[in-house]
Amino acid sequence: MNLLMCPICRAALQQEGKRWYCEHNHSYDVAKQGYVNLHVVQHKHSKQPGDTPQSVEARRAFLSAGFYAPLQQAVVQLLHKLRVENLLDIGCGEGYYSSAMQAEVMQCVGVDIAKNAVQIAAKLNSEVTWVVATGAVLPVLDESIDLCSSLFSPIPEAEILRVLKDKAYLLVVTPATEHLYAMREALFDQVTPHQPEKFVAQLEGNFDLVEQQVINADLHLNQQQLSHLIAMTPYAYKAKVEKREALQQREALDVTASFQMYLFQKK
Repeated sequence: MNLLMCPICRAALQQEGKRWYCEHNHSYDVAKQGYVNLHVVQHKHSKQPGDTPQSVEARRAFLSAGFYAPLQQAVVQLLHKLRVENLLDIGCGEGYYSSAMQAEVMQCVGVDIAKNAVQIAAKLNSEVTWVVATGAVLPVLDESIDLCSSLFSPIPEAEILRVLKDKAYLLVVTPATEHLYAMREALFDQVTPHQPEKFVAQLEGNFDLVEQQVINADLHLNQQQLSHLIAMTPYAYKAKVEKREALQQREALDVTASFQMYLFQKK
């Protein structure tokens, strides 16, 4: 079953060879890397939206080394238990999580606003439908999705409600209270704990919280790995330059990554 929607007229898209098209003759070519760009100019607010190429490359290098594998495995185990037919991964980035989740479903759509990230993702797993698009206008048909996932990504609640089937699921992963505390301690004069519970309050009007868990991963990072981690987080530009440079000079760092995972169900 096709899940994609034309971002211009909102009609269903069909695939024919190397293009997607709708009944109103809006047409979108599949790029040579295997993704389709549905981020139309009407929805763009900058020339290069999303993560920078440097951030994407740092995250690809860091994740491919397996440091966040405990989280990836926890997400896959949850999907295996739920046995949903399809999923939409919002903010899929370079595809580390969506590619793993694809093995547990019949159809997986990965969406991200950063074209450079989706280009990398499309080389990873050709079984995923990779799409460049904005979460503000998800190019997916109404009430077609069994599970939406947002892993460290924005949560466009109105759009998620539109695309989810009745009683379907929303999986949210966000930093837990003490996530990367040792690294943040080195970067900032004062460390403010993350507040993952804010998402429960934000979503309680339209979603029931089904289950939650915290996944921890103890990391021993060398200098290069530490640099990759800094570059892929928002801390890279929020910290003072001198503190960031001092941390990047360290030969190694022991730090714990702590992830809060929430599973919600649409009311």
